[in-house]
Amino acid sequence: MATAYLKQYRQSPRKVRLVTDLIRGKSIARAMTILDFCDKQRAGVPLKKLLSSAVANAKHNDQLGSEELVVTDARVDEGLTMKRMRPRARGRGMIEKKRTSHISLTVEPRTKKESEGKKAKAAKVDNQKMKEE
Repeated sequence: MATAYLKQYRQSPRKVRLVTDLIRGKSIARAMTILDFCDKQRAGVPLKKLLSSAVANAKHNDQLGSEELVVTDARVDEGLTMKRMRPRARGRGMIEKKRTSHISLTVEPRTKKESEGKKAKAAKVDNQKMKEE
């Protein structure tokens, strides 16, 4: 199990969670592909760097290959909120909240049960295709 953290990322947690929900439970190759095509979301680039950091941690610390890794946990927590004043009408001021996020990404090797289930499912699909032909 390897974890990578990104703290004080200057984007609101709500927006970052939209992207992390897409990659949770996916293999590393699939998650990287998803993040490549998240060009409308600004959080895609830092999450891709964070994912590659988690994979590098797994390779260095646990001697695991990236082919067998899966994103098991992707959490986005709220960080500090900077408060700034903005002048408004009639001499009033309005507080702007500039939110930050703490992101943690955990990758683990795929369990034997998961890989066996995927192989069995693939074999079942192949058998159905053979019967149809």
